[in-house]
Amino acid sequence: MTETAKADIGKALRIRQRVKGRKPSFNRPESWRYVRLKRNWRRPRGLDHKMRRKIRGWPATVSVGYRGPRIARNLHPSGYLEVLVNRVEELKEIDPKIQAVRIAHTVGKRKRTRIITEAKKKKLVILNVREEKKAPEKELPEEDQEKKEAPEKEEPVKEQKGEKPEKPAKKPKKTRKAKESTEKQ
Repeated sequence: MTETAKADIGKALRIRQRVKGRKPSFNRPESWRYVRLKRNWRRPRGLDHKMRRKIRGWPATVSVGYRGPRIARNLHPSGYLEVLVNRVEELKEIDPKIQAVRIAHTVGKRKRTRIITEAKKKKLVILNVREEKKAPEKELPEEDQEKKEAPEKEEPVKEQKGEKPEKPAKKPKKTRKAKESTEKQ
């Protein structure tokens, strides 16, 4: 890819971001009125529907004017073209200069690790892998390190001979007379 093409793509991505910032959130008509209607977009189709007729005061409808630049369509914000990968063999067809890998969500742990190692060997960009950052361990004083290494165990209290452990106080039992008097009231 030439430098001018990269510059054009970068400019198109910035334009797309600016257009996206001005674009309204397109909600389904009357979704703000009825709880049973979700907010996901549905086209208004009624003969007298205010949104379809684009009457002032009603929310905007989806139209071509909100579209981004053609060069930036289907591109990841990083500028790469996304390629969905399910198997290790699919990595052979990817061009590392213009394409980036997205591992399918249905791929298991074992196959995912194989795909990641192969992609790193080929120096491919993987879009949906989090890089784990290890925080540097702070040096603790000697006393704190000893506590961290060997936590103290609490010894159970041994009962001495002749002493009985304390029991919690019991509630007084209701007698038959007490029960009868509460039922009458």
